[in-house]
Amino acid sequence: MAFKLMMSAQGKWRKLGGQNRLPQIIQGVEFRDGLRQLQAAA
Repeated sequence: MAFKLMMSAQGKWRKLGGQNRLPQIIQGVEFRDGLRQLQAAA
């Protein structure tokens, strides 16, 4: 039963976007609502 539920759900999944931003995320760049946030000098 669980297998059939998982297979049904898999057909509705969609690929997430943003693979091109992965290096920026690793560097610690902050994003809000998909937009890069500029950091103010402290």
